[in-house]
Amino acid sequence: MNVRRFTTFLLLACAGLAGCVTQPVPMYRLDNGNVEMPAQAEDGAAVLLGPVKLADYLQHDALLQRLPDGSLAADDQQARWAGNLQGDVNQLLLRQLASRLKTQSLELSPGSKGFDPDIRIELEITRLDSGPQHPAVLEAQWRLLDGQGKRQSSRLVRLQEEHQGSTTDQVRAQSRLLQRLSEMMASAVKPIMVAKTRTGRSVSKAPSKPEAPPAIPAVEPIRTDLEVFRF
Repeated sequence: MNVRRFTTFLLLACAGLAGCVTQPVPMYRLDNGNVEMPAQAEDGAAVLLGPVKLADYLQHDALLQRLPDGSLAADDQQARWAGNLQGDVNQLLLRQLASRLKTQSLELSPGSKGFDPDIRIELEITRLDSGPQHPAVLEAQWRLLDGQGKRQSSRLVRLQEEHQGSTTDQVRAQSRLLQRLSEMMASAVKPIMVAKTRTGRSVSKAPSKPEAPPAIPAVEPIRTDLEVFRF
């Protein structure tokens, strides 16, 4: 009887352990989109991206969902960001800007030693989320500064992207929002880059050829072999 009870206990314990086996946690990363990296170029204005600040509620590994009442909660499947969301956002924006501005002279703040930026982009993202019944929404502000730290322009933006409801599609929608944001920032940076290029601050121009001195007309000798007739 004791043996039978012990056997039954083992079977129940094994069944309980089998039922407690956890499913793999889904992990997600942002999509950088189709970006074409420009060839290395020495000319052109140098751009520094950062600091890029994320809202406090985004400083977690859990992928949060916007609920119908507007509150935020962890995903039902306990979905998480693969790696660091801050790093993913930084790399997405860096590659998008490099592609849209067609420059390799672009670094993340604080920049490498000796990197002297002409333009700095400061960015603060205060919202980046979505939900099964809520579109993906991005709210941010950027500021453009010149090499001396003087503000050139700033802008507040709110972008929205629809999706199909699944977590995978929500992440795609959030990625598209960041790509749209980089497009808007690139459009704001381009006029400043053109102005910097025209000043010749970063562009090395080929030395112009010295102008040839003006041609001096040849002096014709005065004819002295003419005969003089007297009457």
